[in-house]
Amino acid sequence: MSKRLILSTLIVGGMAGGYLVYRAMQPRTSRTISVLKWLRNPQAHADWAMQAGTRCNEAPFIFPTDGFVGYLWDDSFRPGHRHQGIDIFGGNAPGETPVVAAYGGYLTRLPEWKSSVIVRIPDDPLRPGRQIWLYYTHMADQNGASYIAPEFPPGTYNTSVAAGTLLGYQGNYSGDPFNPVGVHLHFSIVLDDGNGSFRNELEIHNTLDPSPYLGLPLNARENKGEIPVCGNK
Repeated sequence: MSKRLILSTLIVGGMAGGYLVYRAMQPRTSRTISVLKWLRNPQAHADWAMQAGTRCNEAPFIFPTDGFVGYLWDDSFRPGHRHQGIDIFGGNAPGETPVVAAYGGYLTRLPEWKSSVIVRIPDDPLRPGRQIWLYYTHMADQNGASYIAPEFPPGTYNTSVAAGTLLGYQGNYSGDPFNPVGVHLHFSIVLDDGNGSFRNELEIHNTLDPSPYLGLPLNARENKGEIPVCGNK
């Protein structure tokens, strides 16, 4: 094969690869634009918002907080990254937007957790007999001052909570006080490890698509630009 043919093949391959990356990132770019619009003026987009406690259709979970679902499960923020849950932006200052339990279960807060709690559900309502976990995070300010409800101090283990129980408030904690995230709740459904504990939430294969649990179009591969509100499926 000539050098010219090899070069042409590499150029065409690179262009095709770049186009595929562009196509894959388009929905995420669209969602980022929507998130920025929301953060600048939530009142102008009130029809994008969900309310805490809302149950869509016959979904088993209630919605865990007020706000706009900006990023979806399996969104990509960079090549190779896959988002493990959904990000819900309340549109208020840190510590103002309540977060409630989406389903009843048993809450744990590890001693080192400043902004997170996880709730064990012994019986998955969509797959009876399977244990799952609901993970809530970013409930602290940028310096790590917690907004988690005082009923759940660090070290809380297996405390019973009902659906709708106040867990805390949305914050902007990222682990780095010089790089806070936007004020929001990250919510994900985590699989059990088979030994009565939860798997690593940072890996998407350890999480479940929350769409059927909340009755909303929350899967990024299927939802190419629809605002997730009740009635949109």
